[in-house]
Amino acid sequence: MGIDVHKATYAVVCVCQQRIVKTATVPADPAQFAASVLRWFPGATLASAYEAGFSGFVLHRVLAAAGITNIVVNPASVAVAANDRVKTDRRDAKKLAVDLADGRLRGISIPTEAEELARLLPRTRAQIVEHRATIARQIKAKLYQFGLIPPASRRRISSRYLRELAACSLPAELHASLALLADQWRFATRQLLEVRRLLRDQATAQAALETVYRSAPGIGAVVARTLATELGDMSRFANERALLSSTGLTPSAYASGASMRRGHISRQGASRLRHVLVETAWRALPRDPILQAIFDRIAATRGKQRAIVAIARRLIGRIRACFRHGTTYAVGTAG
Repeated sequence: MGIDVHKATYAVVCVCQQRIVKTATVPADPAQFAASVLRWFPGATLASAYEAGFSGFVLHRVLAAAGITNIVVNPASVAVAANDRVKTDRRDAKKLAVDLADGRLRGISIPTEAEELARLLPRTRAQIVEHRATIARQIKAKLYQFGLIPPASRRRISSRYLRELAACSLPAELHASLALLADQWRFATRQLLEVRRLLRDQATAQAALETVYRSAPGIGAVVARTLATELGDMSRFANERALLSSTGLTPSAYASGASMRRGHISRQGASRLRHVLVETAWRALPRDPILQAIFDRIAATRGKQRAIVAIARRLIGRIRACFRHGTTYAVGTAG
């Protein structure tokens, strides 16, 4: 059974022995939908799949509780023909149903509800940071518009800067506009201070995870919380490849006959996590001479972009090894 999930409806296609036996579009109510499926196929062994997205994992948990074997798949892992330009809800659901029946789908790891809740704080912090940056850009755009700062100005918006602007003699309309934006910026700043306090409390409650992540070079309080809540104890991954696959850092492969070459990373998994890992890799370089030497060797022949992705893979693999062996990160050691 393939399910194409939308905000208001689920498009459903059911396949049995390579034949479509049921199609339906039903309201997006997980409990009602699970009851309908059991009513459609009483006594049958049922399996379903849907793509990960905005709806989270509520539907998955309801289906599992009803005895239906369900997997949630990464949208990027669902194969699509190059010349397939027709996209409808029913076609998407049928594609999932057929691929599931043929064994071509692999589900992602499903977090518990507690793990999902723990992820909210770092993700909310990232949203507030982006919102405050947007407000700062809006303030500077108005200052540029009226020639109050030079185009090359790199001064950052701060509480002191906003006080200086408030003391300037400006046209009433511009003064009011800047004051409103300044209030929003200050409110976002107070929210960030509150989130920082909540993250500290969360880190204390997850002291074992925090200790390992904070021991790695380039990882501070915020990144440690992001990795701890997104990846948790990395020893849960069967091997390093499974870990890299979940973060989208696995290079794609192209093989033909005796020829084999590797391409861009797969980009599966959360893009925000890849961004954090790559930024962490840049910060780790000056703190770990072994990583710096590896980076220089790869960058000399393949460029800095590929080299830093390789460092991100090496760094996260080493952190996983720390979890497996019950140790903290040792800077400057090979592995």
